[in-house]
Amino acid sequence: MPIGLIALALGGFGIGLTEFGIVGLMPEVAADFGVTESVAGYLVSGYALSVAVGAVALTAAIARFDRKKVLLWLMVLFIVGNLLSAVAPTYSLLMVGRVVAALCHGAFFGVGAVVAADMVAPNRRAGAISLMFAGLTAANVLGVPLGTFLGQQAGWRSTFWAITVIGVVALIGIKALVPQTAAPSQLSLRGEFGAFRRGQVWVSILLSVLSFGGVVGGFTYIAFTLTEVSGFATSTVPWLLVLFGIGTFAGNFIGGKAADKSLNASLTAILSVLAVVLAVFALTAESQVMTIISLLLMGTVGLATAPGLQLRTMKYAQDAPTMASGANIAAFNVGNALGAWLGGLAIGAGYGFVSPLWVGAGVTVAAVVVVVAGSVKPRAAAQPAVAPVQDAPVEQARPVAREAQEAKAA
Repeated sequence: MPIGLIALALGGFGIGLTEFGIVGLMPEVAADFGVTESVAGYLVSGYALSVAVGAVALTAAIARFDRKKVLLWLMVLFIVGNLLSAVAPTYSLLMVGRVVAALCHGAFFGVGAVVAADMVAPNRRAGAISLMFAGLTAANVLGVPLGTFLGQQAGWRSTFWAITVIGVVALIGIKALVPQTAAPSQLSLRGEFGAFRRGQVWVSILLSVLSFGGVVGGFTYIAFTLTEVSGFATSTVPWLLVLFGIGTFAGNFIGGKAADKSLNASLTAILSVLAVVLAVFALTAESQVMTIISLLLMGTVGLATAPGLQLRTMKYAQDAPTMASGANIAAFNVGNALGAWLGGLAIGAGYGFVSPLWVGAGVTVAAVVVVVAGSVKPRAAAQPAVAPVQDAPVEQARPVAREAQEAKAA
């Protein structure tokens, strides 16, 4: 793999740490600014909303420019946002810093996925995308626990200072290691949005919403499942979540390789297995041994869809891959919000702390239906193009029809 992919992965690592790192520092942030836990939680939901907006709006604004330069300016925006968060004297300015950093999230992964795919041979595109996304999964495995530890030892601001430094290193790496790319030719904003007139692009986006909605629906309230149902001590939850993160790290690479071999078939298989894993987890959550196994499998299978989903969207929007890719990142975040909301509804309705797992399984089954239906349509649509007999001149077609009638009569 080209070394430039490492620089992109480092940028993804910093962005992932920005998104998730604050979760472990909520008590310190709330105490420092004198706000309630729920208000502090807006720093997470506000970030997610900004990612969804920026993934579409910012990507549309930059789609016509040289992609390497775009990545460099996005990293500058990322550095500014985290620097503002590190020095913010008030909660409001911290929120502004979070929003600024979040705006580059979707555009960075959207543009970066296109750049990564262009750096390798066509049969290795999903693998290249998975390597870039490995930075995001590594943030779950290593970054969040280390960021939380650093913030607890040296103050929550130190974590944002560390992320700022990571952003600077990633900026230098992208400048030095990512090859120069030509600006997309003859692109207009209307042309970029024209990709959304294709049904398969919307199938891909819906598939991303449902796929991430399924795994996040089961994962958002997993701490309650682990402590209230499985009987684990609260102190063990972070280590169990690291186990989940290890699974996502492995699944990201497995999913990338599988998508390169057979895109729709791999997505169908992975999502089917995920639905089974979530259902088994819900049925056996009272067993600690089964919970550990299910948690690892849930991480492995749950994020294995990410490279294939990104590649599928780009495949059906080849003339506007940047815009479609950014929209797909927005779809991931919409799926995150949908899964968390549905899981919360199930708990609020009194179905218990395993109910989000059942919700996740149900949403994942819906994703399987979508990918199967979407896989059939392109083949059916392509059949007329293989039979050019309809385009034959009339004077040639008539003798053929007459000969067929005579043969039938004989």
